[in-house]
Amino acid sequence: MVQATTMPRNETGIKAAVARLAAQFGDRLQTGQALREQHGHTTTWIETQAPDAVVFPTSTEEVADIVKICADLAVPVIAFGTGTSLEGHVNAPAGGICVDMMRMDAIVALHQDDLDVVVQPGVTREQLNTYLRDQGLFFPIDPGANASLGGMAATRASGTNAVRYGTMKDNVLSLEAVMADGTVIRTASRARKSSAGYDMTRLLVGSEGTLGLITEITLRLQGIPEAIRSARCSFRSVDDACRAVMMTIQYGIPVARIELLDELSVRAANQHSGLELPEVPLLLLEFHSSDASVVEQAQTFAQIAGDFGGFDIAATSTAEERNKLWQARHDMYWACLGLRPGAKGISTDVCVPISRLADCVSTARAKAEEMGLLAPIVGHVGDGNFHALLLIDMESAEERSKAEAYVSWLNELAISMEGTCTGEHGIGQGKRPYLQRELGETTRFMAALKAALDPDNILNPGKIL
Repeated sequence: MVQATTMPRNETGIKAAVARLAAQFGDRLQTGQALREQHGHTTTWIETQAPDAVVFPTSTEEVADIVKICADLAVPVIAFGTGTSLEGHVNAPAGGICVDMMRMDAIVALHQDDLDVVVQPGVTREQLNTYLRDQGLFFPIDPGANASLGGMAATRASGTNAVRYGTMKDNVLSLEAVMADGTVIRTASRARKSSAGYDMTRLLVGSEGTLGLITEITLRLQGIPEAIRSARCSFRSVDDACRAVMMTIQYGIPVARIELLDELSVRAANQHSGLELPEVPLLLLEFHSSDASVVEQAQTFAQIAGDFGGFDIAATSTAEERNKLWQARHDMYWACLGLRPGAKGISTDVCVPISRLADCVSTARAKAEEMGLLAPIVGHVGDGNFHALLLIDMESAEERSKAEAYVSWLNELAISMEGTCTGEHGIGQGKRPYLQRELGETTRFMAALKAALDPDNILNPGKIL
């Protein structure tokens, strides 16, 4: 495990807060060790730092009550969704109260004519899309995991569809949030655009629970496309695949998804999902439009891919075949674990300008091989974002040290290429050392915002800054 940063604990305040919350919430406040550790655990190699209690609110008013009690006693408050974050976002380095939002799972209002929906933070993306299906609508942000929409907003999530539909910051119209003193605010109206004051919506989107606790989200929706067509294409090298991606984007093809799997990832997918793909770098694509347009887009991509040595090109509009390919992509974490049974998978991500993608991916692969690390790479390469999954023996100090060195090196590489240390995982605890390197003096003003909105540093302390 990577040692997490610890912070001073307010033992007296925590004890008092737990007692006051227990009196109000009864058995909806839990202090069992296993449950507390579950709410400090994330799919990361950062050690678990459990909260002192977990409380399960069912309304904005109850969240406000929790925050007011904690503010009165200067006790940390950490929001929790499905626990799928990757950088220690929900750890409690100073102890405190975890606010589990998953009982706030109502779809509050659907405005079909306006293409928007209002949801509570515990609604998951799959739950929302199941609800919307009969309405001919869908919510496009797909980070892979069935994450809660509150968590997705808090971490500015994106995923496979981001190349066409953007990230959470592009799809959240308004938020309701509880601020550090317990005040409930609404950041905007449902209007599609506004010039009214500071953009508080986008300030809170991606703030990782450090500026406010999100209790309601108004989301932009999309109509289900008339036609969806998927395509796949194999390449002799990652460099060729990445250059085909660059040309596809530059050519202006409105691709909805474009994903890269290197040869290790393809091998894992074949083994795990029963596929029979050539074990060389692979691009998976999806096109959304009319019947004629998706066929034309796929054909144009095939021509571009051919210029870069693409082969074994196949396209389909059949839902069953499309779903099989994309399910294999979503199962990549578990599939890659099969490449080294018993190993722990450590996932990291970076994002660079499209023009630097091929160089960054190729250099990252070469560095992993040089260091003797097994590190399959997958990526949402249509927007320059890719992930390396390091498969290591956590009992080996040497392997842990190598993995830490590699992650640090990769973050620095992306920053040196005018990219970012994280395209979608967020900062949390794991990437804090690189934020200053990436943004410099900007972090001083971030700290000033944090101090102004949360002067006692009770909202998810120890994260981002």
